[in-house]
Amino acid sequence: EGTTVIALEEEAKAAGLATVFRCGMVTLNIHSSLEAVGFLAAITARLAAAGMGVNPVSAFYHDHLFVPADRAEEAMEILTRLAEENRD
Repeated sequence: EGTTVIALEEEAKAAGLATVFRCGMVTLNIHSSLEAVGFLAAITARLAAAGMGVNPVSAFYHDHLFVPADRAEEAMEILTRLAEENRD
């Protein structure tokens, strides 16, 4: 299929790699289990409702969302509202 590389744009250019998806990385500062069901689905559904594509990457301690670079600020606003709605 292909190889996916997540890198800083400057590093990709220096390595001669083409940039396909300029994005901003949003790290969810919540320790979520790799076995958690529905956590990312709820978050990505909210972004999708705003017409925003997102490429989620689950890591060991945190999840990362790669959103279009020109919509990163909007993504943060949406995620802040979502967090406020779900505060205990």
